[in-house]
Amino acid sequence: MMVVVPPNQPPSQPASADSPDPDDKPVLPPQSLDDTDIGWGEQPELDDEERLRREHPPHWDTA
Repeated sequence: MMVVVPPNQPPSQPASADSPDPDDKPVLPPQSLDDTDIGWGEQPELDDEERLRREHPPHWDTA
């Protein structure tokens, strides 16, 4: 059976086209292991606070 929709009317949306349920968990993880430094065999990065203490500019020592 073929349904013909007139060109000036948009097709009706199925029930699943509504906004997603906020309680649903995402289907895919936010980041895969291959997208991380660990996935490429590198060591994990230190947090910025520790990195800034370790690699601070010389003028920070003068107070």
